[in-house]
Amino acid sequence: MGMAGKTNKAEKVYRSEAMAIAEQVACTNTALRRASRRLGQLYDEALAPTGLRGTQVSLLTQIDAMTGPSQPGGKLGPTLQDLAAEMALRVSGISHALTPLIRDGLIVLTQDPADARTKHAVLTAKGRVKLAKAVEYWAIANQHVERVMGSPKTAKLREFADQVSMEVFDLSTEIGRSTARRSKG
Repeated sequence: MGMAGKTNKAEKVYRSEAMAIAEQVACTNTALRRASRRLGQLYDEALAPTGLRGTQVSLLTQIDAMTGPSQPGGKLGPTLQDLAAEMALRVSGISHALTPLIRDGLIVLTQDPADARTKHAVLTAKGRVKLAKAVEYWAIANQHVERVMGSPKTAKLREFADQVSMEVFDLSTEIGRSTARRSKG
């Protein structure tokens, strides 16, 4: 057996090991993406009568949760940077996602009185009404998921999703490079 035979064996072993790793990674990634798409479709279907998508309701809910005297956003509402960090998105992604909500009068962006470069997101009265209606439809979707999966599994799914969305999943140290936080986009 010449050099070509040894190279082919080494390549086959390498490919086999690489495929085993890829399959393991792909299983987790693919399964989570597929589940995320399916749940997204389910919530979008439930929310259709409101004219909102699940991602938009999540944004409205997060803005509302971060607004108030005892909340991080205070009376001004959260900054786009704080909102992005809380939702594990880049600021550019938040800005893009807010565009239709601003256009439809559900939220307004206001300048920070201390720093004109900083913007705060605030629900309008129309936005609060729309969110209240959306929460009714959201609850129907939630009840469906709990009915299909069972409450313990649904609670565990939320626990796992919260764990995965934590910053401890930042890969930069393991791949040997510094990455900016996702909220700095």
